[in-house]
Amino acid sequence: MTPAAYLLSLPIRAYRLVLSPWVGWSCRYQPTCSAYALEALQTHGAIKGGWMAAKRIARCNPWGSCGYDPVPGTDCDHNRPD
Repeated sequence: MTPAAYLLSLPIRAYRLVLSPWVGWSCRYQPTCSAYALEALQTHGAIKGGWMAAKRIARCNPWGSCGYDPVPGTDCDHNRPD
């Protein structure tokens, strides 16, 4: 992980440690948005991974979709229907 991506991952890690247990486990997507963000930062770096994480969080709303949504470009992406 690049230093910039690591810095962007710190608030996500803090959220997972402090707030996530209080908020609950009711994420609309699999993997969860925080896991998606960490994986996107790890795989694609700070700029592209951060943009992908921001788009995913914006899609996570009551009017958005739900289901399996892996990070593009990972080995878990091979089972995703096109």
